[in-house]
Amino acid sequence: MAAYETTRTAPFGAITTYRFIQFVGKLFTAASDWNDARVTRSALEKLSDRELDDIGLCRGDIADIGAKGRF
Repeated sequence: MAAYETTRTAPFGAITTYRFIQFVGKLFTAASDWNDARVTRSALEKLSDRELDDIGLCRGDIADIGAKGRF
């Protein structure tokens, strides 16, 4: 019975290209996340203290919106 090797090496530059595309994707994701947090903070800053209290927030909590691991 004959045995065949089925693994191939990646073409020259394929891994570098893949990592570059991953980097660009992560960059766009980070920019999108930052913008979402900015829009959310802006909307919350327009609310009155009473409205913020209704949703369980205070003015000091607004700055924490968008921080890693928070909200």
